[in-house]
Amino acid sequence: MKSAARQNGAPPTDMPSTSTRRALKSGAAWLASAPPETAETFLEGLSEQAILALPYIFEFWALDHQLPPEGDWKSWVILGGRGAGKTRAGAEWVRAQVEGARPLDVGAARRVALVGETLDQVREVMVFGESGILACAPPDRRPQWEATRRRLVWPNGAIAQAFSAHEPESLRGPQFDAAWVDELAKWKKGREAWDMLQFGLRLGTHPRQVVTTTPRNVGVLKELLKAADTVVTSAPTEANRAFLADSFLAAVRAKYGGTRLGRQELDGELLEEAEGAFWTTAGLEACRLPEAPALSRVVVAVDPPVTGGAGSDACGIVVAGALTEGPPGDWRAVVLEDASLAGASPRDWAEAAIAAMARHGADRLVAEVNQGGDLVESVIRQIDPLVPFRAVRAARGKAARAEPVAALYEQGRVAHLPGLAALEDQMCRMTIRGYEGAGSPDRVDALVWALTDLMIEPAASWRRPQMRPL
Repeated sequence: MKSAARQNGAPPTDMPSTSTRRALKSGAAWLASAPPETAETFLEGLSEQAILALPYIFEFWALDHQLPPEGDWKSWVILGGRGAGKTRAGAEWVRAQVEGARPLDVGAARRVALVGETLDQVREVMVFGESGILACAPPDRRPQWEATRRRLVWPNGAIAQAFSAHEPESLRGPQFDAAWVDELAKWKKGREAWDMLQFGLRLGTHPRQVVTTTPRNVGVLKELLKAADTVVTSAPTEANRAFLADSFLAAVRAKYGGTRLGRQELDGELLEEAEGAFWTTAGLEACRLPEAPALSRVVVAVDPPVTGGAGSDACGIVVAGALTEGPPGDWRAVVLEDASLAGASPRDWAEAAIAAMARHGADRLVAEVNQGGDLVESVIRQIDPLVPFRAVRAARGKAARAEPVAALYEQGRVAHLPGLAALEDQMCRMTIRGYEGAGSPDRVDALVWALTDLMIEPAASWRRPQMRPL
């Protein structure tokens, strides 16, 4: 039985040694892959006590991301997609802190904070949930829930108190030697509740906390991840597929695969957005299309790097099309593909751009020539002398050029096909102050040139009154 015991004056530990963990993991992997008759023989060879204990030895069954990393950390953050096993990992960590070697033996922690977004969620997910503390506890160590005092009490006297992040002041006063924080990234009062918890986490020689959350772009989580005493494990939803319905996985991947929402909620990625960005994850998720409609025009836009080769910026290559029937207010555009290349030579990106034209039946290739001048067209003509080509020059800064294109998105007039994750990451870091990401916003520049050619400039010409001869 795993434990966090303090026996004969020995210092507390919260998990078995590395060699023990490896042995347990190897045993679980062997048992899972063994033929049924081999597994049956193994189980028949165990004592009755061992068979009763086996379901509660979490190290035997746990996935790698569910086991605490070794080292002198204060905060362990488990980032994961929906259903990746975060709740089970949190519940088992609390067990490891409070349980002793025997039911009445003292564990490493005596006072634990259980903090969720609301008290209902603490009770229904962290305490009574299918992967919560009560479901994971062995019968002889199962704590009792005292509803009126909102706490769990173990047979050895350890106590876990429930708190709502909606009430940060409720954390002022109590003190703890361990804490389990669930879904920190969605707390509406995340900063206040987190700060109050840190002031109370002061008992014992080495108070620790585990944070189980699906990542979101919130300041309190980003700061925690950057802290020197924080360790992180992460896993996508599929890591726990043995305990999830196949139909669920197929449905969510079909709907959200390749989208920013899918990367966040299924892959457990932290997707950052700059404050005041022209585009947001929510806005981009609202403009999804499964396939492109019939289009009036298609263009390929290129933002060439200043230099070519492995150390250069990527070459932005974006394909977009538009349906331009009726007045400009009725026009709609679709971003079809991001074919950008990193570390490409001029010939490489020219060939990639022309290949993209062929794939989509594009009418024109648009390329910025501020940096390369006539050389840009020359390289393209070497590949295809007859390609319809238009050179464009930037007279304004990147943010100023992007703003009218962002307005098209706000009006709901631009849609995205799947597979544009890298482009969308750059879009969410483009602000009125400029680009707030690493490197150059090459993909966004190409997008801006494409939609300017398809929508903005033709609309300006359409509205311009025709001059009549005198």
